[in-house]
Amino acid sequence: MTDYTQNPFASTHSLDTNPFDDPFTPQQQTRGADATRLEELRQRELDLERREAELNKKAEHIRQHGKNNWPPFFPLIFHSIADEIPEASRPLITRLYQLWLVLVLTLIVNMVACIFILLSGDSDGGRDLGASIGYLFIISTCSFLLWYRPIYNGYMKEQSLYYYFYFFFGGFHLLFSVYMIIGVPSTGSAGLIRMIQMFVRHSWAAAVLGVVATVGWTVQGVGNAFYYRQIYAHHTAAGHTMEKAKTELASHGAKAYFTRG
Repeated sequence: MTDYTQNPFASTHSLDTNPFDDPFTPQQQTRGADATRLEELRQRELDLERREAELNKKAEHIRQHGKNNWPPFFPLIFHSIADEIPEASRPLITRLYQLWLVLVLTLIVNMVACIFILLSGDSDGGRDLGASIGYLFIISTCSFLLWYRPIYNGYMKEQSLYYYFYFFFGGFHLLFSVYMIIGVPSTGSAGLIRMIQMFVRHSWAAAVLGVVATVGWTVQGVGNAFYYRQIYAHHTAAGHTMEKAKTELASHGAKAYFTRG
């Protein structure tokens, strides 16, 4: 039976509660944020697992069907940017490989320029030529093994260890490029100082080759500096750390440097 004494206009909601308050408590908001982060981490983990599976499948295909193809005149390793590097990173690795080729060509021109410096009668020509021959063999080999190959493997495997190899030896190479651009006499460089000296002495062949060598050192040096910054940004965004590099070194050992996949 209806209670006729009840006020029909009375509110059933308390006025003690602000109707504009956030309906979610701080604890609920925290739980929601944690759940979002966990979902993001789960998605990232799934992406990494998918990427790893694709790389392992590609590496297995290369092991079965790929043959050593580099260097072309005496194949020692397998080198294929199209087969081993993810599509998004292929342009960058291709540019780095082209810069390495520019480096080798510059070393050759630099050595020939030093030959003409010696023929011009310069007293330091012998030391320049000897050093330039050493650079041709040592720098070309070490640059490939110590900074180009590590970053190639880094983008192929996305492992922190390779990035830190690249940053250390790639940074050293940038300093070496500046040193060669300057062209101090008796150091094996036909850079700026040597080039100017040859123009002054009217040793035209040595001077022109010095110009070519200086341009080569500058092009590959500036190009490597540009990509060094770009690679560092990628390394930071990908979450690579020194701790991860130490863990990879401990678990895989140095042998992983020479293996594919």
